[in-house]
Amino acid sequence: MKLVSYPRCYPYTSNFRPVCVVTGATSGLGLAAAYKLSKEGYVVAIVGRSQQLLSETIRKIKDSNEDAHLKAFQVDMSSIESIIKFKVSLRQWLLDSDLHCSLQLLINNAGILATSPRVTAEGYDQMIGTNYIGAFALTKLLLPLLESSPVSSKIVNVTSFTHRAVTDVQVDEGTVSGKRFLRSIQYPYAQIYEYSKLYLILFSKELHRQLCLMGKSHQIFVNVADPGVVQTNLMREVPTILSSLALRVLKFLQLLQFPESGVDSIIDAALAPPGTSGAYYFGGKGRTINPSALSHNAKLARELWESTSKLLSVTPFGAEGNSW
Repeated sequence: MKLVSYPRCYPYTSNFRPVCVVTGATSGLGLAAAYKLSKEGYVVAIVGRSQQLLSETIRKIKDSNEDAHLKAFQVDMSSIESIIKFKVSLRQWLLDSDLHCSLQLLINNAGILATSPRVTAEGYDQMIGTNYIGAFALTKLLLPLLESSPVSSKIVNVTSFTHRAVTDVQVDEGTVSGKRFLRSIQYPYAQIYEYSKLYLILFSKELHRQLCLMGKSHQIFVNVADPGVVQTNLMREVPTILSSLALRVLKFLQLLQFPESGVDSIIDAALAPPGTSGAYYFGGKGRTINPSALSHNAKLARELWESTSKLLSVTPFGAEGNSW
C-alpha cells in the first residue's frame, strides 16, 4: 500500500474571499469541517436538511469563531428537486453578495446509514440516493461555478474504509438506484452503505478522467477523503445494543476518533496543493494511501457514470445537469 504525504496549502485570499460548500454540515464531520474551514478564511455555505439544526450549527461555529462568514441552505440531498433549487439559490446568493460568483471548494460529506428501506421522490433507495446519487447530481450542477473560479477549485468526496468490504459490485441502473435492494426480503443496509461509498470513489476517478480529457484538470481537482472510524450520529438507527458494543470495542482498540480529529483527512484533501488530484486521503497529516483494488477499475467507473446519468436523465436534473 503506497503512502504519500502532501502539505496543506492555504487559500489565496488577497483579491477575493474563497467560498466552500459543505453538505451534511449540521453534525459530526460536516460540522467540524465547516468550523475548521471558516478558521482558514473560507465563506462557508452550510447545507443540511433541518432548518433548526442549521441555525444551531451557525450558533455553535460563531461561538468558537466570531469572525466566521456563514450561510445556511436547507437542502434534502436525497431529492433531485431540492438539489436543483439549492444550485439556483446558491448562485443567486453569490450574485447578490460582494463575493465572486464562483466556488472554490465543494465537500460532499452528507451521508446516512438507514436500517430500513425508504424511497425518494424519484424512486431511488434513500440511502444510496443521499450518499451517492445526490453527491453526483450536486457536483455536476456546481461544476460551472467551480470552473468559474479565478483560482483552482477542489471537490472532496467523503468516503469510508468500509468500501474495502466490497469484492464484487454491479453498476446497472437497478443496483445504482437501489431499486434492486428495495425488493429484498431483508434490507441489506450494510451492503448498500458499502456500495454507496465505493460508488463515490469510482465517481471521483471518472470525474478526474473526464476533466483531464476536457483539458480542465488544471482548474478543478478531485480528491477523496476517508476519515476512518469516527463517533458521529451515523449509527443512530442501528439497534442500541449493537452500536454500543461496536463503540466499546473500537474504543478499547483505540481506533475510535471524535469528529474534531477525524476531520483531518477531509481538511487535508480540501487544502491539498494545487495539482493534487485523484488522491485518497486517510489518517491525517496529509497522508494518502491506495483505496481498494476494485475502486481502480476504470471500466467500472465509466459504466457507473453512464448508469447514473441515465437514471438522472428522466428527472428534472436531465436538462440542468447537461449544461456543463
